[in-house]
Amino acid sequence: MQYLVVIEKSDNGYAAYVPDLPGCVAAGDTVDEVDRLIREAIAGHLEVTRAFGDAVPTPETSYSVVDV
Repeated sequence: MQYLVVIEKSDNGYAAYVPDLPGCVAAGDTVDEVDRLIREAIAGHLEVTRAFGDAVPTPETSYSVVDV
């Protein structure tokens, strides 16, 4: 499965979240760090979801890049 990850610049560094996995977030000083941390967060989120016997959310978010 592939989940869309949104990475945003913040006052302190970078933040990331996964729209299809509510509550799955990460923050770091660099894009590389937040990328590594959100990947770990996704893995942990899915592991806990499965451990509780819940269905793993199907990725549904799409994106579009607009040139202006």
